[in-house]
Amino acid sequence: MSLFASPRFLPRVMWADAASCAATGALQLAATEPLAQLTGLPSSLLTGTGIFLLAYALAAGWMARRQSVPRTLIGLVAVGNLGWALGCAALIFGTGLPLNAWGVAWVAAQAVVVLALADLQWAGLRATRHAAAGGQQAAA
Repeated sequence: MSLFASPRFLPRVMWADAASCAATGALQLAATEPLAQLTGLPSSLLTGTGIFLLAYALAAGWMARRQSVPRTLIGLVAVGNLGWALGCAALIFGTGLPLNAWGVAWVAAQAVVVLALADLQWAGLRATRHAAAGGQQAAA
């Protein structure tokens, strides 16, 4: 059995997703003004995304705790992570915000992390597709 097909793989990836979002969101809310000054990102953007990230972290943690992996939700999360990465790229290259090097690094780091998480989520979903289909057929 591959690592990706392990029944613990997707929950662990979701815990990692939840932890990274909780840490980022908490930092953005706890240090909004210093982070805005350091990065050139607007305070309102840091606050709004910080709140979103904390709410998302709760949802990701809920998915990770489930006895049965919510495959459809994790698929949506993976797509959402890709969307977040595209949003980060648009923020860096398409908004004209006065981001400095720290701002580009902050946003690019988020893009890299969510792309890695999306890749791991897809790998886990692909590796467990047949096992999930077999479980559904057995239940029918």
